[in-house]
Amino acid sequence: MRVVRALSCPLLFAALSASAQTPHVFGYHDFAEQAKWDAAFLPVPDAKLAGEHLKTLTAAPHWASSPEDYATAVYVADKFKAAGIETKIVPYNVLLNKPVKIEIEAFDAEGKKLMSGPTPEHVDPKKHGGDPFQDDPRILPAFNGSSPSGDVTADVVYANYGTLADFKKLAEMGISVKDKIVIVRYGANFRGVKVYIAQQYGAKGVLIYSDPADDGYYRGDMYPKGPFRPESAVQRGSVQFLPIYPGDAQTPGIASTPDLPAAKRLTNTRGNEPSIPANPLSYRDATPILKCLGGQESPRAWQGALPFTYHIGGVGKVKVHMHLEQDIALRTIWDVIGTIPGSDKAQKDDWVVAGNHRDAWVFGAVDPSSGTAAMLETVHGLGELLKQGWKPKRTIVLASWDAEEEGLIGSTEWAEDNAERLAHAVAYFNTDVGVSGSDFKASAVPSLKQFVREIAKQVPSPKGGTVYEQWKLSQANETDRRMVTNAPAAASRSAADAENEIRVGNLGSGSDYTPFIQHLGVPSTDIGSEGPYGVYHSAFDNYNWFIKFADPSFVYLQQQARVFGLEILHMANADVLPYDYQLYGKEILSYLDAAQKRAVAGKMTLDFAPALAAAQRFASAGTAVHARQLAPGSKPAALNGALRNAETALLNPAGLPHRPWYKHLIYDPGEFTGYAAVVIPGVNEAISAPDAARAQAQLAVLAEALNRSAAILEAAAK
Repeated sequence: MRVVRALSCPLLFAALSASAQTPHVFGYHDFAEQAKWDAAFLPVPDAKLAGEHLKTLTAAPHWASSPEDYATAVYVADKFKAAGIETKIVPYNVLLNKPVKIEIEAFDAEGKKLMSGPTPEHVDPKKHGGDPFQDDPRILPAFNGSSPSGDVTADVVYANYGTLADFKKLAEMGISVKDKIVIVRYGANFRGVKVYIAQQYGAKGVLIYSDPADDGYYRGDMYPKGPFRPESAVQRGSVQFLPIYPGDAQTPGIASTPDLPAAKRLTNTRGNEPSIPANPLSYRDATPILKCLGGQESPRAWQGALPFTYHIGGVGKVKVHMHLEQDIALRTIWDVIGTIPGSDKAQKDDWVVAGNHRDAWVFGAVDPSSGTAAMLETVHGLGELLKQGWKPKRTIVLASWDAEEEGLIGSTEWAEDNAERLAHAVAYFNTDVGVSGSDFKASAVPSLKQFVREIAKQVPSPKGGTVYEQWKLSQANETDRRMVTNAPAAASRSAADAENEIRVGNLGSGSDYTPFIQHLGVPSTDIGSEGPYGVYHSAFDNYNWFIKFADPSFVYLQQQARVFGLEILHMANADVLPYDYQLYGKEILSYLDAAQKRAVAGKMTLDFAPALAAAQRFASAGTAVHARQLAPGSKPAALNGALRNAETALLNPAGLPHRPWYKHLIYDPGEFTGYAAVVIPGVNEAISAPDAARAQAQLAVLAEALNRSAAILEAAAK
């Protein structure tokens, strides 16, 4: 153990002293014993070792199912085993497309070729140090996961970000995208949703480019001089219809194990994958297309940062030829699963699961290897505790997921494979983009928002003070910036969240917590440390970019390892599960209030009374059970079971309308957002439709679930 050497750090000593002085931590009858284990754990995660993990993990492109991807699985498994953790590599056979030929050409009205691409990603090797990784021959052509093959030629229409509102605006302007190729820019929604909507409007193909207004020179200096996207960099990514269901396209709801009979696989995956081709472009390749479009000027809010006026097109000025050849086949992916058995006979089956994905579109230094490097140092710390005789009450499951980039596949297949056991899991802790800068961020189900805040108070920040203090400061600075620029808030704050000093976000989708909270009802959190990050999903998200712009001394990797580790330790050993149903109730009441106002504004007549009464009952039960959590008695296992079951009660077994895989009635990704959470989604999406009958039916379903959950909490509070 490295306690003596590490304790020489004043910041860490102060943090350990603060934790030792803590008179009470929610969930613990007496925190003294846990404080000792925290003090033993915190010094162990090592910045230098985290940097070494990162360098190894990013040495080669490691797209899911590739030999290089398997090599990273072996590396992670070896580190798990070295920590004394029971480890296995779990394979799944899943449907993936691999590019064979990607050709995009554009021609003007006279047939003159305007561009031919995609252009290889390249920066000048003689300027600002160049990039040492860009010429690796193993880099795949820029492509979209889940895109079919296609050979189409059509006029081009520009549709801004490709949101539902953008396509509706085109229709209002008299512009049809039927039988056209739509070009949209990244941002505002998930890329798969852009294709999902374009397909519904009759488009023949979709091109998705990165506008410099969003992550290029408009934001700051381009790589390699600065952290933002250079002109040739391409954002790869999946265009799977994630809001319909994630995971292997052929096996929704069941695990795609190697021995799964072919008869149990879907032959038609169009509910989850597009039927039209899609491909990403750099803004270098998009420029000649956009510059020559002609037609009406775009709405001024649609203007990006390229140096000309954006037009809508669709008038024969530009034709694009998309020729995509995909090798679509079942491929093997590998999850790495480590297990630390629980010691409490009554609660050892109440798993604490913590994970990060490992696959990357190219080198993936930030996304996801920074998270993997941090997790490996968390594992290092847990291994040191095991050597000292520590045993968790609840079983800890540590996971390195594969094929997340392709549609959360590794985590979804494993969760579906273990659904029965996960019915008792008490938490899933996620990290993905572990470190792209120094600003800590977190999202969580409401019952765990205060839990994350309390953990952050125990961990020292490289900037001084604690992570919590720096988190608070960064949010204050963000608010000040928005006031100066009149920029809209990134997400509206609920009344309950506004009572707290620090905002904790809601869980939408786009990372591996999705199958746990939104399909199975496992309370979840997601953490990261953010900064200017313009090379997302490009070949330039590599070790060189990371050490120049993200975390040169790897101290934020160390910070994240500590936060992740304390989440695991506290949840695994808490006497009473530290869920805060008081806050949960306040959040839900605020969501219903906002939905009611939306309905009134939309002149939709709905009866909210039963749902509001159920939400008030749930909130009151949350307050009552919170008092019981503070004085649980000598045998809290039954109370813990009830606390956990209250979350499961918020699932609807029938799922959401149009997408039954998603079962959580409070948080899911929006059908037309993908990444962003839509709260009380059944109700809010029906109001947006607008569909009054569906909205009223969903209010009834929500009221039933809230009453069901409230009854569990009321019984537990007695």
